[in-house]
Amino acid sequence: MTPMKYAVVERERRWLLAAVPALPTDARRLTIVDRYLTGTRLRLREATEADGTVVRKLGHKVRTGGDAREIAHTSLYLDDAEWDLLATLPARTLTKTRTLVPTGEGHVAVDVHADGTVVAEIDGDGELPGEWAVLREVTDDEAYTGGALARRSP
Repeated sequence: MTPMKYAVVERERRWLLAAVPALPTDARRLTIVDRYLTGTRLRLREATEADGTVVRKLGHKVRTGGDAREIAHTSLYLDDAEWDLLATLPARTLTKTRTLVPTGEGHVAVDVHADGTVVAEIDGDGELPGEWAVLREVTDDEAYTGGALARRSP
């Protein structure tokens, strides 16, 4: 594998939920628009906070092994001119609302996609709250990667 000098290794797990769980009213919420650039492993992300603050990034994710549990992720923050230029490239778009639910060791990200799909993601080896309606773990299911979800989006 090519050295990933600037990448951060992420260890995450994902679950498909039957419905949006009860979420704290004071939890941090973002609207995320991901643009998966055609023919690449690159993603443009625009994240808008509840107060209107916008952060734009170019991301590159590469699996470090044979499964999806460990990813080397590199991000570059973009200014408006860089975003405007890169956003003209062909891409598949995925829109979701992300709620960050605090846990003892971090948070669980609950993503509600435009098509109604609900996916929960947690860093490391944590578990989801027992009362959440989990259909199944989808960490290793290619159909629930961001790129695959973008391909099936309208």
